[in-house]
Amino acid sequence: WDTATAYSNGASEKILGHFINKVGREKVIVSTKFTPQMVGLYDNSVEKMCDASLERMNIDTIDIYWIHNPVKAPEYTKELIPLLKSGKVKTVGVSNHNLAQIKEADAILREAGFQLSAIQNHFSLINRSSETSGIIDYCKENNIVFYGYMTLEQGALTGKYDVNHPFPAGSSRANVFNSYLDKIEIITSEMKKVADVHEASIAQIGTAYAIAKGILPIVGVTKMYQVEEAVKTADIVLSQDEVKQLESAADRSGMESIQFWESRME
Repeated sequence: WDTATAYSNGASEKILGHFINKVGREKVIVSTKFTPQMVGLYDNSVEKMCDASLERMNIDTIDIYWIHNPVKAPEYTKELIPLLKSGKVKTVGVSNHNLAQIKEADAILREAGFQLSAIQNHFSLINRSSETSGIIDYCKENNIVFYGYMTLEQGALTGKYDVNHPFPAGSSRANVFNSYLDKIEIITSEMKKVADVHEASIAQIGTAYAIAKGILPIVGVTKMYQVEEAVKTADIVLSQDEVKQLESAADRSGMESIQFWESRME
């Protein structure tokens, strides 16, 4: 389960903590993040922000602790080392980092006898910059797990929304995607063709595409059927021809998704 101190100022961690305590700590892999822009609230200390996360979730150790973005990342990466040594953190990752920043973080950790274990970047049919920049290949070569967020582009790649069925006016998703729905339809119509072959939904194909690229997708869910669909996605294996078919449609659309907090990975 992936969360962060920055998500609703810790409320997300508290909710996850209630869930963990209910189902049992051993059944949950906990992933949360150190956000550089919030460090002033914790006496400019990575450890204090980590401790606050542990307290909110009522746990003793975090399975994956992330540097949320590259702001002063080398300095903060060094501060993760004592947390690894103490056992408060099992493994560490970096998020929204480009290849040079990833290599820098990995070198810092290796010098201390550890290594970078995970990357969490935006990846979808309309944001493949972590692939074209060489990040995914670097991960494969160095036994680093690549976690992809926004693989369904907040619902834009589920087939639910199109020119005739836009996102609700005034919503943040509407502001980002509604003016591009004609381009997105080029992609989702091709996804529908692949979905029909696999007797699957368009959303499942979007997730299966990420898996086919060697990525562990982070799936956002708000309804039970979405959980059930995500589970079934593990059984969908796309062929290389289908992957190329989807990527060709994405290229034809000319659509690219770079969010306000992000930069291109190249």
